[in-house]
Amino acid sequence: MHNLIACRECDLVQRAVTLSRNAVALCSRCGGTLYRSHPDSIEYTLALTGSAIVLFVIANALPIVGLQMQGQLTQTTLFNTVRVLYADHSKTIALLVFVTVIAMPALELMALTYVLLPLRLGRVPPYYVYVLRILQVAQPWSMLEIFMLGVLVAVVKLADSASIVVGNALWALAALMMIMSAISVTFDARVLWAKAIPER
Repeated sequence: MHNLIACRECDLVQRAVTLSRNAVALCSRCGGTLYRSHPDSIEYTLALTGSAIVLFVIANALPIVGLQMQGQLTQTTLFNTVRVLYADHSKTIALLVFVTVIAMPALELMALTYVLLPLRLGRVPPYYVYVLRILQVAQPWSMLEIFMLGVLVAVVKLADSASIVVGNALWALAALMMIMSAISVTFDARVLWAKAIPER
C-alpha cells in the first residue's frame, strides 16, 4: 500500500515505480507529473538549508533599506519594520509580514534542519512525522517573494523624494528568496515520508 500514489490532476491512484536518475513519472491517464527522481535530495536540501539559515540571520540582523534626507540617514531592520507597522495602527499588515516573512521561513528552516541533519547522519529523529507535518504547513506560508516585490515598489515610489540606501539585508533577503526556491526544487517529500514507514 505504501507504493501507491494519486495523481493531483485526475485523482487516478497508481503504483509508484523506481525511477532512473532525474527521471519523471507521468500519470497514465492524463499525463500529469506524479513525481520526479531527486538523487541525493537530502544532501542537496540540507546544504541549501544551511546557506538559507545564514542568509536569514543576516536579513534579520542588518538594515534592509535606508532613507537619506537633509543629511540624515534613517535605516530599518526587518523586525523593526514589523514593529513600526504595529505601532502605526496597521496591526493586521504587521502580523501578516511577521508571519509570512519571519515566523514561517524560520519555522521551515528549523524543521528542515531537524529532519534532514539526523537523516544525513543515518537516523530518524524523534517526532519525525509531526515535524514533517509542521513543515508541510509552514512551506505555503513562506512568502518572501511577495515581500520583496512590496519593498521594490516602495523603493521606486520613494526614490523621487529621498535618497535610497540599499542595506545588506535586502541583498541577503533576495539571495534567501532564491535559495528557498532552490530548496522547493530539491526537496523530495516522498523520500522523507518513506523514512517514516518503519516507525509504523
